[in-house]
Amino acid sequence: MAGTKKKEKIFVLDTSVILYNHDALHSFEENDVVIPITVLEELDNFKKGNDIKNFEAREFIRIMDKIAGKYTLKNWIKINGGKGKFKVVMNQHSTIDATKIFGDNKADHRILNSALALTEEYPDKKIILVTKDINLRLKAKSLNIQAEDFETGKIKDVDSLYSGKTLIEDVDKTVIDKIYSEGFCSIEELNIEDPIPNHYFIIKHNRTSALTYFNPQTKLIERVEKKPAYKIMPRNAEQVFALHAIFNPEVKLVTLQGVAGTGKTLIALAGALEQRRQFKQIYLARPIVPLSNKDIGYLPGDIKDKINPYMEPLWDNLKFIQNQYHEADKEFKAITNALESEKLVITPLAYIRGRSISNICFIVDEAQNLTPHEVKTIITRAGENTKIIFTGDIYQIDTPYLDAQSNGLSYLIDKIKHHEIYAHVRLEKGERSELANLANELL
Repeated sequence: MAGTKKKEKIFVLDTSVILYNHDALHSFEENDVVIPITVLEELDNFKKGNDIKNFEAREFIRIMDKIAGKYTLKNWIKINGGKGKFKVVMNQHSTIDATKIFGDNKADHRILNSALALTEEYPDKKIILVTKDINLRLKAKSLNIQAEDFETGKIKDVDSLYSGKTLIEDVDKTVIDKIYSEGFCSIEELNIEDPIPNHYFIIKHNRTSALTYFNPQTKLIERVEKKPAYKIMPRNAEQVFALHAIFNPEVKLVTLQGVAGTGKTLIALAGALEQRRQFKQIYLARPIVPLSNKDIGYLPGDIKDKINPYMEPLWDNLKFIQNQYHEADKEFKAITNALESEKLVITPLAYIRGRSISNICFIVDEAQNLTPHEVKTIITRAGENTKIIFTGDIYQIDTPYLDAQSNGLSYLIDKIKHHEIYAHVRLEKGERSELANLANELL
């Protein structure tokens, strides 16, 4: 009905939202935000450690301390320039008791009780629980509590995420001939308007084709040649494009997205090794995602024994590249020497934190398991002559509070295209084996 006043909203934040984005408090514009006391208790358990969740917990606690100042957190405090208010709620008692309904006095159920208590305390307002935990959202809805995912940084349509390449068919053969003879053509000759910098094109005329990209420096469509890296020969157009992006000195940031077996990590590592003389070090890192969400301390052995299972896929790729040569070959020995001298370092991502990343080729594998904030943190620490390569499969996520729309790799691909120092390639064709391709397609 026209003129009806909208119900004011109070957003109740779960711990998972804070661990995803420590600045979540400022993402709700003029609306009020509540933190249940149970969330603070949980954050206290997360504040120690070197993982990103520990960093997020510490940063949020600092933000709360700064906001509180001389006030007590039990009273409403203005945030977002005075548009909204914030407080911590102690009350976990309501007519409906989630701990009795679900038969467990765990933190999630006490958070639900805080939301239920708010619905009774503020009947004229809409209470919305915000959580990255799908199961908690389902439990909330079963108690008639409105529950939502935290949408900030979430990609709306992941299926149309930037692919980095375009197929152009039925091109005049004279244009393809020109690309082969002169190495380039104009965007007008291909009827391309406003091409994205470093965007790749497969140009076809019947059975004749050319691989090209838009060079933002020359403003021309230039030919991309098929080149090997450390005897790893690209097997399809996307792999050719990926190696070109890695070899391109003007491109400082590369993302390679694709399902298992498309060669993302292998291509990235081979390309980095081929250029090893241009960098002081090569770092190959990946985030540690504990099995069954258990901390790595659960695993037997010393720290090296605990970490090795997570790093094994990276070692497998390195051994595959090294085995392209005989043990007596200088290239084989060069990899061994690089490892011994720490010119090539394979390590968990958490162990990189605090180190300088100047004059380094930095490969981040399994980047879909990072939050947008962690991806930003890595990139903002890049120094002079540093190249960063993120690889991952946005549909194969191992962390409970990320998905194809909210992970750091999807966020990066969506937000940073159109920049001249960035290139992206989506690898689609599996090259591991016919059996692996069958599994990807049918299972």
